Amino acid sequence: MQKVRSVDSVDEALRVLAAEGGDCQIMAGGTDVMIQLQRREIDPPLLLHIERLAELRKISGDGAAVTVGPLVTHRQLAVGALGQQYRAVAEAAATVGGLQTQSVGTVGGNVCNASPAADTVPALLVHDAQVTLRNSSAERTMTLEDFITGRRATRRSPDELLTGIILAGPRPRCGDIYLKVGRRSAMEVAIVGLAVWLHFDDAGLVGDARIALASVGPRPVRAPEAEAALVGRLPDEESVSAAGAAAVQRTDPIDDVRGSADYRRRVIPGLLKRAVGVCAERAGFGGDGRVTR
Repeated sequence: MQKVRSVDSVDEALRVLAAEGGDCQIMAGGTDVMIQLQRREIDPPLLLHIERLAELRKISGDGAAVTVGPLVTHRQLAVGALGQQYRAVAEAAATVGGLQTQSVGTVGGNVCNASPAADTVPALLVHDAQVTLRNSSAERTMTLEDFITGRRATRRSPDELLTGIILAGPRPRCGDIYLKVGRRSAMEVAIVGLAVWLHFDDAGLVGDARIALASVGPRPVRAPEAEAALVGRLPDEESVSAAGAAAVQRTDPIDDVRGSADYRRRVIPGLLKRAVGVCAERAGFGGDGRVTR
């Protein structure tokens, strides 16, 4: 049976991790950890409970970036705590289980659990997310894509605590979206998860693009070739088709009980087409580059 230790400050948590990090499982909402304990997938000697760390529940921004505390809940994000410029994050958070799970589950837990099907990760990736990690003597920052290395695998050292998720600041003429394919829109693990963020120039051409996928490989990933297929072009049938084909090539799906690898590949182009259309509409442009609002 695990020992449980609760802490009241980040400094206290870091002291525990410095001394016993190799034996610790960090827990906040516990929506993933408790299931893994029940299934005997993990058996840590110590559960380090950090739910009371109010300083990790904050959202702050300076215009150039927005920092999301790792203990911000999915429900907070789902109801729009980040605002209209981060709709993909809200939409992703709204698909993480049901209301009870969203109310206690945290974005930091979703990131550190590093599931291949993590809903919030693609949405964070398309906002150029970085993560900040601290131990008792230092702090470091890296991209979220570099942080997650595989299924339930990250670059967090045993003595480190995730203390912030940094998103690129809002920009004008942008649209973003998260789409999830599953048997239900929530309370199901994604068969495919797709996030897209597009920035448009004055003429309606795609000036910048970010596309990320989940549940199509060992970890959620960006799709740079698909992004390149859209940049500098109108989001029309030709460019979107090329982007869809490139996105499929970025994947390495498996057959499982939710869906086959072939089905996952086949669903991506249509999903991306839908996402690009919504992004253009949200940014105020149509597929032909005309201003719609």
